[in-house]
Amino acid sequence: MKRFLLLGLVCLAVMPCLKAQEEERFEVGGFADYFRSGATGTNMFGLGGRAGVGITNHLAIEGDLAYDFNRAFTDSFTNTPGGSVSFITSGTKTLQGFFGPRWSVQTGPIRPFVEAKLGFVNYMFNNEPVGFNSVVNQIQNLRTQNVNAAILLGGGLETKFIGPVGLRLDVGEQMYFNNGAQHGLRVTFGPMVRF
Repeated sequence: MKRFLLLGLVCLAVMPCLKAQEEERFEVGGFADYFRSGATGTNMFGLGGRAGVGITNHLAIEGDLAYDFNRAFTDSFTNTPGGSVSFITSGTKTLQGFFGPRWSVQTGPIRPFVEAKLGFVNYMFNNEPVGFNSVVNQIQNLRTQNVNAAILLGGGLETKFIGPVGLRLDVGEQMYFNNGAQHGLRVTFGPMVRF
């Protein structure tokens, strides 16, 4: 009898989570990524993806991964009269990954949320051309490269889903630790699909 009572109490405790998961079980999405490194003043642009699991109506656990492409910069010099400007490919790319909770408010067609995630920023310095193979190589070589622990604190807005599809905008401060805390701005925007 005690076992059935305990089983009943566990079922009652888990029931709200099961109901919430019927509404928001799983989300996947892609996004365009902008990262401004505060330490160097470099603007990085790239693509990424995310996946999340709804725990309750207001809480989800999610992870994301973004790859920022080569950053070209200009440099001027005055060896000749009038000087000249050249475009140089720096060979700098970043791979960023974060995992953590997202709290949202379920009101109206636009839902605000806040998030706090832990992860890493990997600065890569090579002239390998951008492509699927270079992303895979960077992920496989994470342990041997310049990986920095990072924290992402931010928030954003997502549209209420029309069918299974919606849009999401995230804005946050990304802090990575390399000779002290380095701060940067991170903005992502893209579609989400809810299952």
